[in-house]
Amino acid sequence: MLESGLIPLIFMVAVAIVVLSIFFSFVPVMLWISALASGVRIGIITLVAMRLRRVIPSRIVNPLIKARKAGLELDTNQLESHYLAGGNVDRVVDALVAAQRADIPLGFERAAAIDLAGRDVLEAVQMSVNPKVIETPIVAAMAKDGIELRTKAKVTVRANIDRLVGGAGEETVIARVGEGIVSTIGSSNSHKDVLENPDLISKTVLNKGLDAGTAFEILSIDIADVDVGKNIGAQLQTDQAEADKRIAQAKAEERRAMAVAQEQEMKARVQEMKAKVVEAEAQVPLALAEALTSGKMGVMDYYNMQNIAADTQMRQSFGTPGDKQKNTPPNGQE
Repeated sequence: MLESGLIPLIFMVAVAIVVLSIFFSFVPVMLWISALASGVRIGIITLVAMRLRRVIPSRIVNPLIKARKAGLELDTNQLESHYLAGGNVDRVVDALVAAQRADIPLGFERAAAIDLAGRDVLEAVQMSVNPKVIETPIVAAMAKDGIELRTKAKVTVRANIDRLVGGAGEETVIARVGEGIVSTIGSSNSHKDVLENPDLISKTVLNKGLDAGTAFEILSIDIADVDVGKNIGAQLQTDQAEADKRIAQAKAEERRAMAVAQEQEMKARVQEMKAKVVEAEAQVPLALAEALTSGKMGVMDYYNMQNIAADTQMRQSFGTPGDKQKNTPPNGQE
């Protein structure tokens, strides 16, 4: 009898425990009590409705408690709508509290827009109070005298909350500062002017308003390091001289090849003319034979012609110094 009466009691207790577990897991009673203790009036039905809308109540109630303690007038509808939009409610509330402490005008709608834009709104508020230093990579530029300068700068920026939505980021600031450094060094007549006055770069770059359209306000640009690089002007002149030399050598080689070809052509023409002379001389005996045969020339005429040729050859040999010494008798006797 006793055992049969305990079984229903144990069953009822187990069912009660299960029901209470489901109730307390679905209805955040402890969170509701914590909100009431913090002075935040929120109904238990509102918390249950958040569950039904797939909103984690702690993600709304805890930031709301923090905001009320800081004196911010926020309601659950604002925080819940931002949460459903995919924003970070806790981060936005922290940024609003930090902005209030720093006396920076920042409303919830602006903070929520900045957060939904993908920027860290709390970091932006902190950067407004404590400016950030951005170090640029090494920027190489050449002055008008052809000397390269390698410069590194540190840019102190402060976040501009009004331009955080739609404003350019750090990469744009770094690119613009690098462009300003290159322009300033390139317009200098000598690299020594830049080395003597590095602040010339800072003043010139700051006057260009490089922070326009960005989410930052440039406070200062400090030149951290300036190193002398290569003599690019001399190197370019050397390369140009080498190129001109190669062009001149190519043209000279072309002229030499043309001269050689012309010389060979002239030699060929000389040989051709000699061949024509030999051919013409070969016709002389034939013409003499034909003249003798036809009776146009006698034997005595032929001998007279031979004597004239021999006499001419002898006279030519006398006119040559080597031949004259050769034909002179020994001891000067004639």
